[in-house]
Amino acid sequence: MTMKSKFLHWFAIILILEIGFLHIMTAQKEYEEAAYMGYLFAANFFGALLAAFGIYHKQVWGWVLGAVIAAGSIAGYAWSRTLGMPGMNVEEWFTPYGVVSISAEVFLLVIFLLRPWKKHPVESLRLHNA
Repeated sequence: MTMKSKFLHWFAIILILEIGFLHIMTAQKEYEEAAYMGYLFAANFFGALLAAFGIYHKQVWGWVLGAVIAAGSIAGYAWSRTLGMPGMNVEEWFTPYGVVSISAEVFLLVIFLLRPWKKHPVESLRLHNA
């Protein structure tokens, strides 16, 4: 694993944990507004923990789960600020937790697209010729 890959690997773990923690920190408030949202935020947290475990152990499913959580969170954020979630009012676009969470989710998706779990072709050749 190259230095760049190692950095991206650990940065992704930090980002998915941040996403999960931001959601669990606001789950109670969301639950009070609409119970299903509180449960979704809690599920986001537990899914993020599972994704972090998978990413740490260099499992592709961990990366995929993290990307699904990030993309779903972005979609939910946009939905809640445009149409409004069922049983809830349309929310403000720029809230402190929201902006930080969206930033982490976008960064995680960019790292996912860079695919740091894949070996570089030259590195792969060196391993086979050794």
